[in-house]
Amino acid sequence: MTDKPGAGETTDAKGIPRRSSIIKDGSRAGRERKKTVSFSSSLSERKISSAADCISAMMEGTEFRKVRSNSRVYQRYYLLESGLQALRWEPSKKESDKACIAVPSIREVRTGRNTETFRTNGVYDQISEDCAFSIIYGETYEALDLVANSAEVANIWVTGLRYLILYGKHAIDMMASSEDSLRLAWLAETFSSMVVSDGQGGGEEVGISLRSAVGLIRSVNPGVRSEKVEHRFKELHRVKERMNGDRVTKEEFIEVFHDLCTRPEIYFLLVQFSSNKEYLDTKDLMRFLEVEQGMTQVTEDTSLELIQSHEPSEEGRRQGCLSLDGFTRYLTSLECHLFDPEHSQVCQDMSQPLSHYYINSSHNTYLIEDQFKGPADITGYIRALKMGCRCVEVDVWDGPSDEPMVYTSHTLTSPVKFHCVLDVIGRFAFEASEFPLILCVENHCSPCQQRVMLQHLRRILGERLYTKPLREGEVYLPSPNALRGKILLKGQKLEEGCGGAEGDVTDEDEGAEMCQRMKLLKELSDLVTLCKSVRFTDFQMSFSIQKPWELCSFNETLALRCASERPGDFVNYNKRFLSRVYPSAMRIDSSNMNPQDLWKCGCQIVALNYQTPGLMMDLNIAWFRQNGNCGYVLRPAIMRQEVSYFSADTRDSVPGVSPQLLHVKVISGQNLPRPKGSGAKGDVVDPYVYVEIHGIPADCAERRTRTVMQNGDNPIFDESFEFQINLPELAMVRFVVLDDEFIGDEFIGQYTIPLECLQPGYRHIPLQSLMGEDLPYAMLFVHVALTNRRGGGKPYKRGLSVRKARRGRDYAALRDLGIKEVDEVFKMAGPQLKEATDLRENMQNSVAVFRELCGVSAVANLMQCVLALGSRVVGADGDPLMLFELREQYPSMEPQGPLPDVLRRVVSTYETMIQASRAVMELSDGVYDRILQIQTTAMKFHETLHSIAVKEGLKDRKVTRAVESFSWNITILKGQADLLKRAMTEVQENMKQVHYAALTSNLSKGVTGEATRPRRSLDTIQERATTPARGSP
Repeated sequence: MTDKPGAGETTDAKGIPRRSSIIKDGSRAGRERKKTVSFSSSLSERKISSAADCISAMMEGTEFRKVRSNSRVYQRYYLLESGLQALRWEPSKKESDKACIAVPSIREVRTGRNTETFRTNGVYDQISEDCAFSIIYGETYEALDLVANSAEVANIWVTGLRYLILYGKHAIDMMASSEDSLRLAWLAETFSSMVVSDGQGGGEEVGISLRSAVGLIRSVNPGVRSEKVEHRFKELHRVKERMNGDRVTKEEFIEVFHDLCTRPEIYFLLVQFSSNKEYLDTKDLMRFLEVEQGMTQVTEDTSLELIQSHEPSEEGRRQGCLSLDGFTRYLTSLECHLFDPEHSQVCQDMSQPLSHYYINSSHNTYLIEDQFKGPADITGYIRALKMGCRCVEVDVWDGPSDEPMVYTSHTLTSPVKFHCVLDVIGRFAFEASEFPLILCVENHCSPCQQRVMLQHLRRILGERLYTKPLREGEVYLPSPNALRGKILLKGQKLEEGCGGAEGDVTDEDEGAEMCQRMKLLKELSDLVTLCKSVRFTDFQMSFSIQKPWELCSFNETLALRCASERPGDFVNYNKRFLSRVYPSAMRIDSSNMNPQDLWKCGCQIVALNYQTPGLMMDLNIAWFRQNGNCGYVLRPAIMRQEVSYFSADTRDSVPGVSPQLLHVKVISGQNLPRPKGSGAKGDVVDPYVYVEIHGIPADCAERRTRTVMQNGDNPIFDESFEFQINLPELAMVRFVVLDDEFIGDEFIGQYTIPLECLQPGYRHIPLQSLMGEDLPYAMLFVHVALTNRRGGGKPYKRGLSVRKARRGRDYAALRDLGIKEVDEVFKMAGPQLKEATDLRENMQNSVAVFRELCGVSAVANLMQCVLALGSRVVGADGDPLMLFELREQYPSMEPQGPLPDVLRRVVSTYETMIQASRAVMELSDGVYDRILQIQTTAMKFHETLHSIAVKEGLKDRKVTRAVESFSWNITILKGQADLLKRAMTEVQENMKQVHYAALTSNLSKGVTGEATRPRRSLDTIQERATTPARGSP
């Protein structure tokens, strides 16, 4: 029979293109439905939780796609022989005794698309990373590259094969002995204790009541519904034809527990780090915490503490072992939350000028429904202030009985007394945050009622009102630190020199079409010091005459026009001045604008309608969570530096900022509820997940998983996505879970998080409702990693040699100003920038090539690379074929005899990586100093640049372009210098990881990891091996 190529896998590799409407308002109406269905749920019914389960499935056989070079793909049926000694496949043109691989000849089982055949095959992008794996076998390290129909099938075969490799002919005995596991012992003990407390007599043979059994399982897995547990027990009784259905035996309890509380995806993860044991010991757990979770300062004591906290069985705690159930408890605990706990407290520099921060802001805070006829209530202020809002709005008008009232003019909204609003603000102003509260007072009152306003403000807020003006010559506002506990009034202010008791100002009514003049009391005017309201005319006038304490309020429409037509000017304007943006008057339904459209321009105060849930409030709440929810977030450095270039509408990389690659694997979901507004549909859902990136235009993207049919309890998605992030400081990630077969409502839950707050590794995400409340026990399980984009190449491009990468490399380009003496200075930077780029990218590319030859994924670090080599470099006599010499400044890889070709390539690539790393450490300081010297020389022209340009004969737009080019060049110089310093830090970390992994894998020359490695963390390895010639950066 001749082989016929089959069709390549047709997974949705590219996903659905992002629609701007989705990013703007979150509406998914009218979206093209590109529905794919996962059939992996059929296997999840088997609840794989042991090597025996995996090997049993392998003996039944599975159909795979076999990938060969030149885009050839074949359908084959693979099975494990009953003796567990050979792997066979059919059909094949080979003789039956040759269409097999002997298990003892297998050297390695490699996950993902991480062999030369996968990388060079024309169908690479059509193959799911999570469904692919390779069997490396024989003396010449041949590879059998396979693609499964689901990630779960691939996991079963990878786990089973690794078990067979580890235990060989003793595998059957090992499987038999593993039956008496920690889990079974713990469940038996738990059941026995319930028999005693049940008080029915008769012992374990009689069992416990059905109600007690249901409660016992829900005490371990509270997310599972009681009805489902009870139904499963009754179903089991029917199968066994038991008459006494209200009692549960120990065997029945263990079977149902296994069925409802086992998560196969966590089992596969456990055996990956436990060498196929049924538990993690302290060393296994240390490796998992350091390699995957990114933890530092990990010791065996750290592992023991985690085991004591999360392992349910007394025997496991005593032996220092973490069982599957303990591992599940740990991964679902707060310690493995996606949100970095460091950001739960104030963690940013709070000593910079107020204009350098985004400020959490509310629009028409007193309204709790729509803008036209909704009621006003003090609860709006309470809710906003408790959520960390630092800028609230008070729209004050004349009221009856000389009592000012708060409401929206020209509408049917109900009023609330001004002093009641101040009472609430006085009580809750600093409950959630100690940093300054801005009180936007839109004063429309007569002088008579302004006096009442003044009395209330002084009586209720008193000394908390900040009334000190800026000192003469100060060009920036005070910092949040300097203003802690203070309330700043934003409002109209009389011009300096006004000697009377009152004067004329312009009415600030946001809804009015024409400006009107009104009287303002001087005493009330004097309370406004740092936030004087002024009208915006244009950027040129603002740059010329606006004072630091003056604040412009932009209508949404005007702000978006400025962002579109003058994005660079808008960013520069916001470096010195505060700007406030409020929603368009057309939003009478209290809908919200997208705050990121204004944040990317540097607008500090983007006022949102807090009473309206949805995507925009999700973004706002998540954004301000990153700094202890204190209401202030430091803006990206490129938006704060006096001389820097950034355009808000950029659709490419940002000058001076290194793009990052975000790798997200959506593994599974747990306890997903039915959509709240879903009509007559039952409790079953068909979930799928969107991963959205929100940020500058170049970063906005979204990808979706396939649909898992009729499974909200534990749907397995196992899909990986990759996103390039050009401005990480302004990016957010949003996970949205939807129901594919919905009636009336598809929304299940969401979670939004700033990129800066992501914790790497395996993490659980607590899902939230449309109103922002946590959904009980509803979670997503994901793996997250952030890596550098490989220099000069596209994010998906693989297999580049350093030489090829250099030929296609893009170097940072400086711009000509048209001013000879300034251009001469910048021209000196050309060779230095080229050398800096070559040093950095040669190192990063050599690491990427070494990673590929080690057969690990693109998100793996060098520690994982060396650990992966551990099994591959063992010779026939059990001795390693190569070792690391760790006593040198840079660890070298030394062969211990003749090497096969594939390992010679590994050694050669490692040497190239070390040479590139050494060059970074030895040459970077000099290049860095020369770049900074050129930057310092260029900055001497900054103050007089405009006059020099005029002398050179430049006029109008050419002068503006020259100033813009100057900022661009300074940004490039500073950014490239910073990237070079970061590369030095990266080399230091890489060398520490090689050192650590060589000890752990017993691949260090003359010593073994067990004999010499103290119980210490990666961070404590001596710095001597990586200290640069001129000191650490």
